[in-house]
Amino acid sequence: MSIFHRRALLGGLPAAGLLAALPAAAEARPGLRAAIAHFVALEGSKSFRIDVGENGRIFRQSYKAVRPMFIGSAVKTFILTRYLQEVERGNRTLDERFTVDDRVRSLSSPVLEQMHGQLPARSVLEAMITHSDNTATDIALEAVGVATVRAFLREHRYASVLVPDSTRVMFSYLAGAPDGVDKGWKGMEQIMEGRFFGEPRPAINPVQSMMGTANDLVTYYGRALGGEYFARPGTLTEFRRIQAMASALAPTVPPGVAAYGKGGSIDWQGFHAFCLPGQMVLGRAGITPLPVTFCFTYNWHGPDEGVPAAFAAYTESVAAILAEVTRLFG
Repeated sequence: MSIFHRRALLGGLPAAGLLAALPAAAEARPGLRAAIAHFVALEGSKSFRIDVGENGRIFRQSYKAVRPMFIGSAVKTFILTRYLQEVERGNRTLDERFTVDDRVRSLSSPVLEQMHGQLPARSVLEAMITHSDNTATDIALEAVGVATVRAFLREHRYASVLVPDSTRVMFSYLAGAPDGVDKGWKGMEQIMEGRFFGEPRPAINPVQSMMGTANDLVTYYGRALGGEYFARPGTLTEFRRIQAMASALAPTVPPGVAAYGKGGSIDWQGFHAFCLPGQMVLGRAGITPLPVTFCFTYNWHGPDEGVPAAFAAYTESVAAILAEVTRLFG
């Protein structure tokens, strides 16, 4: 069992209708049509939205972007935003140190799983975004408080986004523990051995999950990277710096294009998900930079051995779409 790898809207149209409705600029590029068709043809549930220019003023295309889906670690960007806001308010610093031990250790922590000691907050945030480290995530989430993250989501009307109490509480719940119960690191080791606490629950649930719509994620990234959530330019620079480190960007964004984002994924009881929201910035010398904000989400059921091929197909189609958008508007 694998959990969490580091890895005019047309939302309701079927694939054929979506492709027929492409604007003339896009229709003149068969490569974009083919890339979108490849993504929409993936077996399972899919959604996407692409905005070229602020609020999609130049071009907007979407497919079932109002559908709530499992987005996994993509929700960690909201934790980063809240932490940086707390730094601005003087309640936290990027240099404060956090203890890493079994009290906070969680599953799928490629950076901190074997670490014992202290780490500065800046490194914790980088591990959370760059490598999707769940121990780092729980440290940062505990520091700002999950209630404040949920309050941020309510305040800015991201109603579709669900953030769990912690990754460890979510894993405990998915493995059969009561809501709100943290089975600790010993419990996480038990889950890795395939021993659960009760009947396993689906990853998509209204209690302890990581959900969201493409619409909410695209809107959020447009506003966040536009500086709406930060009072100081330096904070926005730090947000961009950390978001630019996300490992999911390199395989999907064209080489040489600046990009910011945070991917998410899960493999749980035959359910699988990939999600990549973010923004790339197009532009040539002497031309105002053009933001392209996007979200591509894919959920499906199938055997674990099929995940590598599915991931390759997903990555290939997303990369092809972003490459064609870059050719059209870059």
